Amino acid sequence: MIDIHCHLLPGIDDGAQDMDEALTLLQMAVDDGITHVVLTPHLHFGRFENFKSVIEREFAIFEAAVIERGIKVKLSFAAEVRLDALILQLVDNHSLPLYIGQAQICRKNYMLLEFPHSHIPPGSDMLIKYLISQNIIPIIAHPERNRDLLKSPNKIKPFVRLGCMLQLTAGSITGKFGEQCQVLALDYLAQGIIDVVATDAHNIKRRPPVLSEARAKVTELHGEATAQSLFHTNPLLIIGQA
Repeated sequence: MIDIHCHLLPGIDDGAQDMDEALTLLQMAVDDGITHVVLTPHLHFGRFENFKSVIEREFAIFEAAVIERGIKVKLSFAAEVRLDALILQLVDNHSLPLYIGQAQICRKNYMLLEFPHSHIPPGSDMLIKYLISQNIIPIIAHPERNRDLLKSPNKIKPFVRLGCMLQLTAGSITGKFGEQCQVLALDYLAQGIIDVVATDAHNIKRRPPVLSEARAKVTELHGEATAQSLFHTNPLLIIGQA
């Protein structure tokens, strides 16, 4: 399994707070059967200003610690980017942390995009159209936890039609974020509009890096082929690695 969304990079957002916690979380992921972890700290303007250069520096420190600890896992990084008009500046100066994707093949990159938890801001579609015009495919993080979409699930459809991908949180599928989020997650799965499932792991107790439980649920409901697509094939396309 491949996890494209987690907050294990220590000390730079609301995820792992120090190196010991980060290494413990990473070992938990490996023990769960995760073979590749993409570290995606928040890039939230005015709060967590984790631009590409910042993440590169912290990633190098963490990767060295992982090698020293002997944890056998593939690592890479991107960011969970909060929707903001300032994204345009980062695209222009090439400081937006993106997944590499199949850029060498089809000139496309992927970006993990987070809406505010409360709503979908007006004009979001215009920003997404611009990103796609720049060969950046937005992957909308955890739509099943957005309060606007919980009230009006079909509001996600225009973004799917524009070409966005959708990423569910594993814990939503298994009910760890409550019944309402689980119902919406399973509904989106049944509609076939979900592209990838990730942990969005933050900590050991409440939000651990576990995918296996959600994979078992997806397999039970929709079969092995769908589970393989959501937990391996599509994530592999996004990160662009074999």
